Amino acid sequence: MKDPSSRRRTRRIAIGAAVVIALAGMNGPALYRFGSAKYHDYKINKPEYKADNGHWDMVDMPDKYRLNTIHAALLHTGKVLLVAGSGNNQQNFDAKKFDTTLWDPVRNTFKKIHTPKDLFCTGHTQLSNGNLLVAGGTKRYEKLKGDVTKAGGLMIVHNEDPDEPKTLPAGTRFSGKKNGKTFVSKDPVVVDRAKKVFDKQTGRFLRTDPGLGRIYVEAQKSGRKYETGTQDNYRVPGLKGTDKRNVYGIAQKLALDKKDFQGIRDAFEFDPVAEKYIKVDPMNEARWYPTLTTLSDGRVLSLSGLDEIGQLVPGKNEVFDPKTRKWSYVKGVRQFPTYPAIFLMNNGKMFYSGSNAGYGPDDVGRDPGIWDVADNKFEKLPGLSDPDRLETSATVRLPPAQDNEFMVVGGGGVGESAKSSRKTRLIDLKAANPRFKDGPELEKGTRYPQTSILPDDSVLITGGSGDYRGRGDSNILQARMYDTAKNTMRRVADPRVGRNYHSGSLLLPDGRVVVFGSDSLYADKANTKPGTFEQRVEIYTPPYLYQGARPTLGKGPKTLKRGGTATFPSQHSASIKNARLMRPSASTHVTDIDQTSVRLDLEKTANGVRVTVPKDRDLVPAGWYMLFVTDDQGTPSKGVWVDVR
Repeated sequence: MKDPSSRRRTRRIAIGAAVVIALAGMNGPALYRFGSAKYHDYKINKPEYKADNGHWDMVDMPDKYRLNTIHAALLHTGKVLLVAGSGNNQQNFDAKKFDTTLWDPVRNTFKKIHTPKDLFCTGHTQLSNGNLLVAGGTKRYEKLKGDVTKAGGLMIVHNEDPDEPKTLPAGTRFSGKKNGKTFVSKDPVVVDRAKKVFDKQTGRFLRTDPGLGRIYVEAQKSGRKYETGTQDNYRVPGLKGTDKRNVYGIAQKLALDKKDFQGIRDAFEFDPVAEKYIKVDPMNEARWYPTLTTLSDGRVLSLSGLDEIGQLVPGKNEVFDPKTRKWSYVKGVRQFPTYPAIFLMNNGKMFYSGSNAGYGPDDVGRDPGIWDVADNKFEKLPGLSDPDRLETSATVRLPPAQDNEFMVVGGGGVGESAKSSRKTRLIDLKAANPRFKDGPELEKGTRYPQTSILPDDSVLITGGSGDYRGRGDSNILQARMYDTAKNTMRRVADPRVGRNYHSGSLLLPDGRVVVFGSDSLYADKANTKPGTFEQRVEIYTPPYLYQGARPTLGKGPKTLKRGGTATFPSQHSASIKNARLMRPSASTHVTDIDQTSVRLDLEKTANGVRVTVPKDRDLVPAGWYMLFVTDDQGTPSKGVWVDVR
């Protein structure tokens, strides 16, 4: 017979066991998730898993340097420029709080850079001198319908005086001849003088074409009664003499409609050595969401964008000359949606993939094609199986660049459409009659996918969302590796952070990939809570960096010439198989025109390798590149910076 104390102890144990079982039943899902998370962390950190799939790590960035990264560019110093401007934050814009952070990935150190203008939604590209050209940005934030209290819109100011231009200051009043309503200009405008037109054969005077200026105007008072519905001519009170007759405005509907973002003309070069922005001459056109593309002669083509009125720039494209640091218009007019993906081809013409960031008519400039800038001829390219889903897609020039092949990844419908595409589309521009064909599919329809070319000729595709700006908690926590030689795609390690609108990626000189940004519209599946900007920066280490020792390149010449050769010492020359010149990225809005990987002819020497740079300047524009070599296992060296002249 048991003693009383033994019976009490047995009863306590039984009661405790029952409580544990009950609690386990109540908290089973939480315990399961906890256990699953622990196992997942254990699995992804196993050496064999990393060797097959790679690994993701978060950058340790102090709070005071964190920002809403909209743009990122790798500089030839090895540092990364992270640019927010106002960071899609109206309060920052109103307070003129514009941010840029310079990050050294090797030392993981950070530096705040003075940002002279709001470079939110600017354009950028690498220049031949090693500076980063930055052009455009934000003049005013959008106002949604319902938030607009004063009727307003575009006023075209005419000047019929052939002798001199006219300057009208901000605050100039325009009074309608028919409607009697008065509107006020928000900014100054310079209107060119009129041009006299003569018959080329007879020399006889034909007419005078007025000079034109564009300006945003709004009503003096709030209310719907100040709206206009039809075109009217507007006189400018206060003008004297012949200016009363020569200077006037014409406007269509001036209403309480939604007002889009407005762009600026300002342009800068960021000097990686001085680590500061240097002002250059402004563009002829204000641009918000422009694309900058380098031409074969080193000049830079500036395309599209919303102007100072918030309207799509009407096909007036211009070029920047790095020698004079001035802008000039190109011949002809060609209109594209904002942030068009336009690349320099190996024959000097431009390839437009159809990828874009959204603003613009749904039936203008959306078709992919080959554009000859010199004569403004455009040849459409056929074969797309889903041509209505190219907005927010990514376009990447497949390595090596000599093959002149491109891939378009994912995308969605125009505007806030819920449509998304799981397709990749391939096109060989060397073919006699190029046409798109479908490549390997993604698992899900994906808008805003980030793409980065790697030194082993593979392409990392990561992130994105299934719906517009991640609506419905649709971020895609997946990454894939595309094999260009086999035309296959496989799943690799999943990122930890969702990325959608305002995100991008770029290759670092050590062979890793940094991924930044994301600006979700909502923070929950039901779309009831406003989203917050993702300030964390994540780095992906590809599988090739878990394969053991990597080949090395010693010191060689810093400057290379097209068609020239250069020798670099290496202790691993016997195993080195390929050499690539890789142009550093400048990425924003899933648009990265700069990144490219050029195959170099390779010879092995007794103590190293000898590489030869192609002669073609369309293939190798002047500027700074990373030189990588890979061994017979596909493992790359660290990139060596070289300056191609």
